[in-house]
Amino acid sequence: MSNKKRLSVSSFLLTTAIVSGAVLSSPSAHATPKQDPYNTLTLQWENDAVSTQSGTSDRYYTNGLRVGWTSPTDSLPTPIADMNTFLLGKGMQRIHWGLQQMMFTPSDTRAYARLPHDRPYAGVLLTTVNLISDTDTTRSVFGIQAGLMGPGALGRQVQNGFHSIIGDHKNNGWHNQLKNMPVFQVQMGRTWRYKFAQLGNVDFDVLPSANGAAGNYKTFAQLGGIARFGQGLDSDFGPSRIGSGNDGTDAYVGTRFVNWYVFGGVDGQAVAYNSTLQGDPTHSHQQHVSKKWGVGEIVGGAAIIVKGYKIAYTQTWQTQEFKGQRSGLFNYGSVSVSFKF
Repeated sequence: MSNKKRLSVSSFLLTTAIVSGAVLSSPSAHATPKQDPYNTLTLQWENDAVSTQSGTSDRYYTNGLRVGWTSPTDSLPTPIADMNTFLLGKGMQRIHWGLQQMMFTPSDTRAYARLPHDRPYAGVLLTTVNLISDTDTTRSVFGIQAGLMGPGALGRQVQNGFHSIIGDHKNNGWHNQLKNMPVFQVQMGRTWRYKFAQLGNVDFDVLPSANGAAGNYKTFAQLGGIARFGQGLDSDFGPSRIGSGNDGTDAYVGTRFVNWYVFGGVDGQAVAYNSTLQGDPTHSHQQHVSKKWGVGEIVGGAAIIVKGYKIAYTQTWQTQEFKGQRSGLFNYGSVSVSFKF
């Protein structure tokens, strides 16, 4: 077995062990939360144009789109429900399906030539299937993501087509994007919810989390957490972001007519492999850059749930993902809208 294959297998096993241990070692024998008989539909958009820095539009992780459906509680077919219990423990069960597209570009999008020391162009199209199990104080998720990275993901058509509509310049280097490559990953995670204070009618809690993924799309382990203050904090387990390890955790049940919170937090990833930076390892001639093993993030935002409708906004500040990335915290905004039906 080659050194590259040994590294890939070792990374897979290490990440799986870390995440499985973090998720499964914590007991979930708590009371079951309020049942939810409704489907949930979520639309989410992320873009680096929503930034606290000037001149950051269209570089690195430049755009993400996601549509997701989450089932009512405890409506799963018996074989899937049994699998959910076996993998995640007892709790209120749901299943989630999502479709997402992400686009990555270098910092110089006007150049036609390949930029060997900058992030390569890449489009990614993924479908997500997650099993979800909730207790009063935990949310556990196990799922798979599968899809395509490359021209078949239609990143060039969507980005340059939108730029044409709004009268913006086209990004000129998409012909250099990473080649078509089927991608797949297994993901698992758990979020804990602990209320620690109350001031009048406003509650305060913390949401520590552990999650990760293993596969030829990404292999990483992540630890983090957010702190919140607001009303109706037991309505959900915080906002979700595309591709951050908690993708597809959109389920919520409003416990008041108006539920709201403001949040802030941090997380850190140990990254063993990222195909959007390193390309297909079987085609070493493709453009690629050296990833960084550690990536940190600061997040902040707010969410409101009113009579079954939820709107959340998140701003993410991220450290460098690869060697040679321009200094400073790269940041982008995320908006999600969800409703019951």
